Amino acid sequence: MSTILEAKHINKYFRKPVSFHVLKDISFKINKGEFTSIMGKSGCGKSTLLYILSTMDTEYDGELLLNNRLITGQSRDHLSYIRNKHIGFVFQFHYLLSEFSVLENVMLPAKKLGERSYQEIEHDAFNKLKMLNIEHLAKKKASRVSGGEKQRIAIARALINNPSIIMGDEPTGNLDSYNSENVFNIFKQLSEEQGLSLLIVTHDEDFANRTHRIITMEDGRILR
Repeated sequence: MSTILEAKHINKYFRKPVSFHVLKDISFKINKGEFTSIMGKSGCGKSTLLYILSTMDTEYDGELLLNNRLITGQSRDHLSYIRNKHIGFVFQFHYLLSEFSVLENVMLPAKKLGERSYQEIEHDAFNKLKMLNIEHLAKKKASRVSGGEKQRIAIARALINNPSIIMGDEPTGNLDSYNSENVFNIFKQLSEEQGLSLLIVTHDEDFANRTHRIITMEDGRILR
């Protein structure tokens, strides 16, 4: 089983206003195709951990490996490249640009990466929308679609660079049960049919209980 993401002895301190040990010796692996959720009470360090795993926060002790390559200590530019190419993000809020069309929103990370032609990116973006059954929205302004649709568009955008892993921070937090179920099923399908790894921070126990594995956090530690 190939390992996609590995955290080795991650410790994180907030230095101000007083020193606070927020993450304590965090170690775990995510394998290819594994659908993992992270649970724990508010303030236990889940989002802080996700921020480090996603390469956005570099102020930590320990080692982080993506596709068996050490990414701790890499330059900001290189981390930005890794993040864009290998990690797809889905947040509680979709962060779509309302004045752009749905298709243009999905294309953005690939245009930023700049490794394919405009036509190739456009074609792939349309296919991602098709895969999520929302290709009929392609030309609509992002401000003109429903909340559940917006989250599916955000997933299509997260997939555009064919990442190694999708990371989510409460991706169903703002959705009703019907749309939450939709998002869960999309993630499950990506894991099973495309071998994509997923790491999702959630408060939703129903959601977490149906993932392959739950990482439970408390007071900055992993309990299991």
